[in-house]
This record gives sequence, structure tokens and C-alpha cells, in this order.
Amino acid sequence: MKKTVLLLAFAPLALAQEAPGPFAAVEVAPGIYQIGNTNEGFALNEPSDFVGGGVGLLVGDEYVVMIDDVIEQTAPALVAKAEEIAGRPVDFVINTHAHGDHVGGNAYVSENGALVVSHDRLRARMAGDERLDTGPGALPVVTFSDRMTFHVNGEQAVAIHVPNAHTDGDAIIHFRNANVIAAGDLSFRGLFPFIDLDSGGTVPGYLAGMQRLIDMGDEDTRYLTGHGPVATRADLEKDLAMLRDAEARVKTLIDKGLSEEQIHEANPLAGYGDEYSWFFITTERMTQTLIRSLTED
Repeated sequence: MKKTVLLLAFAPLALAQEAPGPFAAVEVAPGIYQIGNTNEGFALNEPSDFVGGGVGLLVGDEYVVMIDDVIEQTAPALVAKAEEIAGRPVDFVINTHAHGDHVGGNAYVSENGALVVSHDRLRARMAGDERLDTGPGALPVVTFSDRMTFHVNGEQAVAIHVPNAHTDGDAIIHFRNANVIAAGDLSFRGLFPFIDLDSGGTVPGYLAGMQRLIDMGDEDTRYLTGHGPVATRADLEKDLAMLRDAEARVKTLIDKGLSEEQIHEANPLAGYGDEYSWFFITTERMTQTLIRSLTED
């Protein structure tokens, strides 16, 4: 179905409006935080836990830089948490991809004085979707094609485009001095990932993007994730191995000539269900994504 991302970004809005809940933060390096829901480890156990994607925050004497800004309804609570940590307003927001749970607060942060930055294709996708281009300030005002560097607070924060992975406009942000990488939705830590095939995402590109993140890091690198807890390189290696094996399992059944229905009945990802399945991406949905990827031209 087209725009399946909207299920993730907007389906829980009624719940979020009723009880948005406070955000929690963990400092992963001096002045660098991951912000998410208040569950232990930012777990996503139920739809009611969902307040938006994971957010990064860089705080220093010069500027406050935020990575993504959640859904529209919970953006005020997020900004309040960021300002509580930083002691002053956010100066820049870097969007990692064009999904409502990561860019839904753009208009709000812009109204509060932040400059929003993204990849070119992210802005183009938002501009073509009235559900994301919600009014003045929603669209990023500074864009880049390959990479750009923020020289702030004694840190080099390098925003790097990763093509055709989660979407076609993904960016990761490498805090070089701190050895921290904001992965956006190239890391669903311990969860089946959502790969948006209808917005330029591809399974091969996602696998390559995860490998790129791993190759950029070392055993001490900390990864700010799009969903789930802060990750290590070993965590990403485990999740990548799962996804590669999942793809291979589905491909084996396709190569045997099984129909889509028969593949689902075989439930090739059952062994990963208890650990990786969650309310939005179940074994069935992950299997369907892999079938589409392996059979569509």
C-alpha cells in the first residue's frame, strides 16, 4: 500500500493527543544525548508508547543542534525537554528522512527559531505531500546533496546522504570528535526495520547503509537510533546479520517456486519473531517487504 509510513507516523496520534507523556534523555557522550519515550531503554512495546522517532541533541556553548523532531502533537513536549537539557532554545534541526514521526515537529521548531536542514530529496518529498508540508516552517530551508558539516561546539557534525536505504533522502550524522553517529531509521535497534519501498527505500540499500554505519565505527562508537535504545557496533552487526539471514530465508522459498501465500504460511522469520517483532513491523510485514523487494522489478 502506498504511503504505509503514515501508519507509523500518524496512526497513534489519537493516543499521543490523549497522553503524550514526557520524554526521557540519556547522555551518550559529553553534550550529546538521545531523547525518546520514557520507557526503560526507549522500548516500543505498545502503540501507546509511541511519541515519535528517536531524537539526537548536541549541546554546547555555541549552539544547540537537534536531530529530528517527532510527530506534530508531541513536538512541544520534545522541545521543552531539549530546552530543559540545553538551558536555551534549539538553533538547528537536522532531519534524517521524510517520515512524519521524524519531521512532524518542523513547523513548531521553526516557529521557535530553529533552522531546519535536510537532504534535497527529503525536502522534495515533503513538498509533494500535504500531510508533511503542513504550512509555514514545515519544509527544511537549507538542503544538501551529498554531505555538509556543522562546525559547532568544538565538534564536527557531518550530515551524510545514504542513498535508497530507508527512503531515498536519508541522512546520518557523524559526530567525529565524540565518536557518535546518529543513524536515523537506518537503525531500528532490536526491531524489524521499516523499509519504505514506496518512498525510494530498498532492501539492498538498507543493508548497504547499515554496513556503512558499522564500517564508520569501532567498538567504542555509540549510535543514536531512529527507534529503540542507543546502540553499539556489535548491536548493529547483530541486527544486520538478522536482516541478511531473513532476506536469504525468503529468497530460498521464492527460488523453490513457492507462491506469496505459501511463503507466508511457511513463516520463514518465525525464529526471529519473539525478539524482533513489534507492533508496527511483525514477522508477516517483514516477510512481505522482503517478498516485494525480491520479486518486483
